[in-house]
Amino acid sequence: MTHSAHGAAMRPIFPFSALVGQDALQQALLLAAVDPGIGGVLVTGPRGTAKSTAARALAELLPHGQFVTLPLGASEEQLTGTLDLGHVLQQGEVRFQPGLLARAHDGVLYVDEVNLLPDPLVDQLLDVAASGVNVVERDGVSHQHPARFVLVGTMNPEEGDLRPQLLDRFGLALALSNYEDPAARQAIVRARLAFDADPNAFRARMAQRQQALASQVGRARGALGALAFGDDVHDRVSALCLEAAVDGVRADLVMLRAARALAAWQGAADIDASHVDAVAELVLHHRRHAAAPQQAGQAGQAGQAGQALAPQPQAAEAADPWGALPPQASGMAEVKPLKPFGKLAPKKA
Repeated sequence: MTHSAHGAAMRPIFPFSALVGQDALQQALLLAAVDPGIGGVLVTGPRGTAKSTAARALAELLPHGQFVTLPLGASEEQLTGTLDLGHVLQQGEVRFQPGLLARAHDGVLYVDEVNLLPDPLVDQLLDVAASGVNVVERDGVSHQHPARFVLVGTMNPEEGDLRPQLLDRFGLALALSNYEDPAARQAIVRARLAFDADPNAFRARMAQRQQALASQVGRARGALGALAFGDDVHDRVSALCLEAAVDGVRADLVMLRAARALAAWQGAADIDASHVDAVAELVLHHRRHAAAPQQAGQAGQAGQAGQALAPQPQAAEAADPWGALPPQASGMAEVKPLKPFGKLAPKKA
């Protein structure tokens, strides 16, 4: 039994479709689910902002639903897997012992406090997240396997930061904040109590919506290859990245992929500048130089596109007050049937 299957057997997972109050987080996770090649999502913020809950819930929307956690004390061999050279010498064939990267294939790999991991381990992790392939080499013998997963890393900046080189390698990033609206806080508490009372009933109420979201992820993945980048899209991406004074062109590449993922999610026939604008802040959040001006309205764009991507609840029932694993319950609400996601006006900075 896999780690995620065992966890699911032990306790019900809170449905992604019932999360409320974290539109930007849902947006980032859904973009990475549509195109894991975006390179992972880095989430900063205080405890109790549904970081782990949302990541665990996302796994249920993916092909096999794996949810794998990377512990802080993990070794390189635990992460990548190992090769049995003795078996190679005796039997003339490679015997591979899978690691966490293999187990996370087609699912979610969750790394809490990623800033506390050794830099070489983070570098290797980001390498595989972007390429979708894990290569293990030992004494001239090599083995490779697919490792296509959604990487979700969380961190508290007060406990130390990632080096800029590693920050840049995360595709998307966002910072969460505490719930300051009294009504939202009350909804969180009410929903938590209701979920604890009968989690299976909550899941049953959301089952149809969950299936619709999982199907939509699959359709969007299939549509990626048919969407091309026009000159207007390239122009908009270049302008935003130059204005943010980013280093290199990784931001350009990630922004193009994220815009394409959003267009695919929305079922659009083409990628246009509005898709770029909707994902720009998630791409630039951790790459923008302090001296670079922030474009008017861009600070709110993560939330804007999050509303376009994320399930829209009818009534806020809750969000999980506990962000750390193992609790899963988070914001929940009855949701409306699926409808095409329209474009929203940019929010003011």
